[in-house]
Amino acid sequence: MLRTGGRILVDTLVAQGCDRIFTVPGESFLAVLDALHDTPQVDLVTCRQEGGVTFMACADGTLTHRPGIAFVTRGPGATNASIGVHVAMQDSQPMILFIGDVDRGTRDREAFQEVDFQAMFAPLAKWAARIDDARRIPEYVARAYATAMNGRPGPVVLALPEDMLLDEVEAVDRPRVERVRQTAHLGPLEAMLIAAERPLAIVGGAGWTAAAGDMFAGWAEDAGIPVASAFRRQDAIANDSPAWAGNLGYGPNPKLLERVKAADLLLVVGARLGEATTDGYTLVSLDGSERKLVHVHPDPEEFDRTYLTDLAICSGMEEFADALSSFQPMTAGAGAEAHAEYLTWSTPTPRPDVAMDLGPCVAAMREAMPADTIICNGAGNFSGWWHRYWRYAGPGCQLAPTAGAMGYGVPAAVAAKLRHPDRQVVALAGDGDFLMNGQELATAVQHGADILVLVIDNSAYGTIRMHQEREFPGRVSATRLHNPDFAALARAYGCWAETVERTEEFGPALARALTQRGVRLLHLKTDVETISPATTLTAISAR
Repeated sequence: MLRTGGRILVDTLVAQGCDRIFTVPGESFLAVLDALHDTPQVDLVTCRQEGGVTFMACADGTLTHRPGIAFVTRGPGATNASIGVHVAMQDSQPMILFIGDVDRGTRDREAFQEVDFQAMFAPLAKWAARIDDARRIPEYVARAYATAMNGRPGPVVLALPEDMLLDEVEAVDRPRVERVRQTAHLGPLEAMLIAAERPLAIVGGAGWTAAAGDMFAGWAEDAGIPVASAFRRQDAIANDSPAWAGNLGYGPNPKLLERVKAADLLLVVGARLGEATTDGYTLVSLDGSERKLVHVHPDPEEFDRTYLTDLAICSGMEEFADALSSFQPMTAGAGAEAHAEYLTWSTPTPRPDVAMDLGPCVAAMREAMPADTIICNGAGNFSGWWHRYWRYAGPGCQLAPTAGAMGYGVPAAVAAKLRHPDRQVVALAGDGDFLMNGQELATAVQHGADILVLVIDNSAYGTIRMHQEREFPGRVSATRLHNPDFAALARAYGCWAETVERTEEFGPALARALTQRGVRLLHLKTDVETISPATTLTAISAR
């Protein structure tokens, strides 16, 4: 049967299990949009900027463990969308970005909005290609799904010439592609764990399902091994696990850092041991002279990439956690002690000298909201209060860019609410962070994604101001912000909104927000002097 390239592409995506597409429409892929008109099983989410499109696809891929699907147009659309490709790569999130491209006959003439997308995206994505023959669409899409999901998950970019999508051809559909299961071969791991006196696990990366988190946490609890998380991967296991020791990255518990430094065996499961997790590659010795390192990861290219690995285990998270069940019970270690330290660290102490103290605000949220609330944040010091004081309930509860991309929180929250309409979803955004993608409030309202947004407003690019005070004390340059009335702006989008300026006002305002229907926004006015949960700008500049 003859079908257009656009029809073949949509049919192929449906065969691969795609049920949602995020897009800003473009004339370069009208044939796809037309095919989607007759495909009710695919929810088409129209966004307001291409960066929001790819951030939503990133988040959806994280929650489903299958590629989030994004469509944008050539040139300006693709360059706007590139930030999401960068995040998907650094965060190991499966995603496929489809880009409408110029006609095949006008290529290499610098046609309208023409870009060489294979060259542009090659350093950012796992694979970048162009489909010139509509008959091969099922082949390319199947390979894209396999590439995005297998090994270290990540983004794939496929360019679609406009005229190719209009071609009428016969094509052979391909069946649904699944992630390849990787059996864990544990080798001498059990003996290494028994011999270790101070073992510690660091979990992170992609592929953490509820089953993987539960099995690994149960094993760690029985063994008494403390479990820490890589940067912004705090939902790998439930934080109420008696083995949970807290998170690494920016602003971690000093007692946890000492435990990592003192460990004679590190069991790194899924994490890459990147720059943020290791405090600039200083927390863990690179040469391995001070400890043994067991690295579990689904991609063999990660082994010995930066750190000397004593035992490499190429495995998915669920397969590895299941294999651990065969181990004999171990003598209880320091897990309970590390968890007690975490509970103390994650309990906020009120600061009466601070008008808007975010620590008690997070505690109020913990009391008022379900444990499985999905917390989504962009980049900025504001997120540090939730990283420290929120207790994540397990996989699929934290959407936060390890790449440090601003503007991620609101789009991620929209995607999360559409994927899990029965759960509470919170978007956290600083004032600078919010204005990177705040326009996606319109997307949330249009598509009924009833999220709660907290805008933490200190009238500054706070993280950069913090670095400024450390490196050039008192010389403030380019970091002050004059902001709109965020509550009024939210109302203009059709949201319910309030402004909160004092700590004691937050709990009642949150309660009112939780009784409202639709998108809700709380504008929290804070003082940039209180730059993090642990310090102030004055203290930093005085060092």
